[in-house]
Amino acid sequence: MNDHQDSEHFSYERTWEEIEEMLDKAERKQNKHITAMQTCPKDKRMYHMRNYKALEGVVKALRWVLGDLNIQHPLE
Repeated sequence: MNDHQDSEHFSYERTWEEIEEMLDKAERKQNKHITAMQTCPKDKRMYHMRNYKALEGVVKALRWVLGDLNIQHPLE
């Protein structure tokens, strides 16, 4: 059985507001990293770029969950 089919470990009780709040936090954090990357010393840029790119996937997945018509399936 796949992890996501194991209902013993998943509550399925997230509200739309909780998902939207998580998306907002992820976008804000992503913006902080892109801003920091533009102003930080060269040796710190990779750290911020890595985090920015990781959050890009989080934002895309959350937007997909919320039904954003501009986002295709995350695995396509």
